Amino acid sequence: MDTMRDRFAPVVTQLLDEDPRVAVLLAEVGADRFTEALRRHPDRVVNVGIREQLLVGAASGMALAGLRPVVHTFASFLVERPFEQVKLDLGHQDVGAVLVSAAASFDWPAGGYTHMAPGDVALLDTLDGWTVHVPGHPDEAETLLRHAVAAGDDKVYVRLSLQSNAAGRPVDGRRFLTVREGRAGVVVAVGPMLDNVLAATEGLDVTVLYATTVRPFDADALRRATEAAGTDVVVVEPYLAGTSTGAANDALADLPHRVLGLGVGRAELRRYGQFDEHLAAHGLDAGSLRERISRFTAGGVPAGV
Repeated sequence: MDTMRDRFAPVVTQLLDEDPRVAVLLAEVGADRFTEALRRHPDRVVNVGIREQLLVGAASGMALAGLRPVVHTFASFLVERPFEQVKLDLGHQDVGAVLVSAAASFDWPAGGYTHMAPGDVALLDTLDGWTVHVPGHPDEAETLLRHAVAAGDDKVYVRLSLQSNAAGRPVDGRRFLTVREGRAGVVVAVGPMLDNVLAATEGLDVTVLYATTVRPFDADALRRATEAAGTDVVVVEPYLAGTSTGAANDALADLPHRVLGLGVGRAELRRYGQFDEHLAAHGLDAGSLRERISRFTAGGVPAGV
C-alpha cells in the first residue's frame, strides 16, 4: 500500500493543474516529488531551500496576493521552527494557507528528536482559527487534502503519517464517525490510532468514535455518543497526550464526566529504536491501550497516568 505522503504530490499536482490559485512551497523536503509540477508551473512551485521561516513567510505573501499556498516539510520544521511566522505572518495578517506535514510524532526514529513533533497540534491550539486534519489512511489523506485546498482562504493543517489503518473510511472533513457502539464509555480514536483502538477494545462494551478532523472538535458527536455510553471518555491521539482533553471537557461541560487523554508522553526517548518500539513505549500499542482503557472505564485510573 502506498503511504499518505505518496498521495500528497500527485493530488497537489493535479490541483495545480486545475486551479490557478494553488501554489506549492517547499523547503527541500519533498522537492523531488514536484519536478514535473515545477516544469509545468514554474511561477507557482517554489523551493526556498532549508529556510523554514522564509517558507511560511513566503506562503503568507502568496496568500496576500490571492493565491492558495500549500506548504510542506517535516512537522518539526513546519510548525515548531517557524512558529512565529505561523502566528504572525498567517494569523496576525489574517490570511490562510494549507500546511501539510510529514514525519509526525516519531515516524523516523533514526532522525532523532529534531525530526519529531508530538507537540505540533497542541502548539497550533494556542492560535485561533485553525482546522486540523489527521488522516488515518492514504485514501483519507487524499480526501482531506482536497477539502483543505478547497477551504476558501482558511488556515488548515494536514498531519500526514507513515502509520496507517488497514482500511480507509468515508471522512468528510467535519464529523466524527461512529465505528462501534457500547454502553460503558466512549473512546475517541484519532487518525492512525483507530486500528490499535479497535483491537484494544475488542469485546469491551464501549463506543468507538473515529476522528480525522480534530479541530474544530466534533462536540455534537461526542455528546450523542455519551447519551447511550455514559460520560467516561478516553481520547487516544497519535501526538502529545491530553491535546484534546480540553475540547472533550468543553463538549461535556454541563454534565458530570471524566476524560482520559492517551497519546505521546512528554518524556523524550533517547534511543532510536523502531517505530513500533516508540509506540509501545508511549503505551499506544493495542495491549497497553486495552489495559489503560479497561481500568479507566471500570472506574479506576490506568498505571502511568
